[in-house]
Amino acid sequence: MTLLLLIPLLGAIALLFTPKRFAWQLAIVIAAAGLIQTLTLTTSALPVTVRHNWIPAIGAQFLITLDGISLLLICLTALMSLLGILASPGQPRLFYAMLLLLEAACHGVFLAQDLLLFFIFFEAALIPMYFLIGIYGAEKRRQAAFKFLIYTVVGSIAILLGFLTLYLQHAAQTGIYTFDLTPLLNTRLDPKMERLIFWALFLGFAIKIPMFPFHTWLPDAHTQAPTAASVMLAAVMLKMGTYGFLRFSLPLLPKASLDSQILAILSLIAIVYGGWICLGQSDWKRLIAYSSVSHLGFCTLGIFSLNAAGISGSILQQINHGISTGLLFLLAGFAYDRRHTRLIADYGGLGKPMPGFAMVFMVAILSSIGLPLLNGFVGEFTILRGAFAAQPWWAAVALSGIVFAAAYMLSLYRHTMLGPITKDENAGLPDLSFREWLISAPLIVWAVWIGVKPASHFHLIAAPVEQIMERLRP
Repeated sequence: MTLLLLIPLLGAIALLFTPKRFAWQLAIVIAAAGLIQTLTLTTSALPVTVRHNWIPAIGAQFLITLDGISLLLICLTALMSLLGILASPGQPRLFYAMLLLLEAACHGVFLAQDLLLFFIFFEAALIPMYFLIGIYGAEKRRQAAFKFLIYTVVGSIAILLGFLTLYLQHAAQTGIYTFDLTPLLNTRLDPKMERLIFWALFLGFAIKIPMFPFHTWLPDAHTQAPTAASVMLAAVMLKMGTYGFLRFSLPLLPKASLDSQILAILSLIAIVYGGWICLGQSDWKRLIAYSSVSHLGFCTLGIFSLNAAGISGSILQQINHGISTGLLFLLAGFAYDRRHTRLIADYGGLGKPMPGFAMVFMVAILSSIGLPLLNGFVGEFTILRGAFAAQPWWAAVALSGIVFAAAYMLSLYRHTMLGPITKDENAGLPDLSFREWLISAPLIVWAVWIGVKPASHFHLIAAPVEQIMERLRP
């Protein structure tokens, strides 16, 4: 597991001393090596833990653990890092180095079992994403990068305060200073203190997701970011917030979690609001960004349904969102590389000169709206089952999000792929290249695999979900 951190980290350093003409090829090799190392872990007996003393004076350890939830997320991270680099030929060395540093930080977030180590990786992920947007983004990149940084730093401060409060409470009770998640689970907190810590963590994780009403940084960041950064942001970084709820908030603060079902209401608002806003978007990337607000509303609804079905569906839907939205941003990037515009009105009839693109785009859209036999259906159905078990009207409201998704996604497809060619510049556009097919293929295969045979994924997460439920049971 340590190699998952070292391969991209050392690779990023090596890239800075590599001749410019070989930077892309070396970055591909490094990211591929990271993906291969990740895949070798799929054969391990879970959970697996690596522990080393780090700062004994304050009880901090280099403590990482791999379980089913972590395994799915690091597989998604490694794959998206490779695909993002493949989709970005001709960039400077620093660009690829930032992507690899981002991969290392995200791996650390999904593996850390020590609260201080988690926080450091959580913060470290901000730095490369800030530079990817601020240096290599579109015309308003600096404003978008600054807004992204300010929002997320505020959330990070709240998380740190929550962690430190829990750390000090545990030390006051036991005389032992530790950031290790396992002993901290036994910390006794009075209801007021538990709620205080819960809402501090909520602020940090909710901004990162982002939950309504903390979502306003996301459309700007996505719209201005280069394709690879958009892919990593949507597919991987947003899951750091939902993962934080699952790994820390629910197990550490079960009573406060059970009393905080208002978060399910915020999730429903995000589902409906995100879908409604998508209907009025004229920018291709901005529409996909707002769709993430709605889709991640499903993920948080599953979490705060506080039952096994909802939590299992949420975990799987986080992977599904990474697959479908990652592919949508990649395809938007392919189209932008050809036409250098994000406006939906500047496209039209692309299905004629680009039939392969239109076919892959249709698969991505059907995956996103939850067509049976594709991945989105399994996750959404499981979440709805959990939501119905918690409160039937939650499921009824959430269903409207699926209707909105079908409306705005199919409208996007109709305006860009179908009908006559609306601009002369679109008539001679080349179809997907071999490289672009190579990028799209693994995501299509994974989407179909989950849609047809989801049991293997549910089996991976069954044990950690049961551990969460044990903590939530009164």
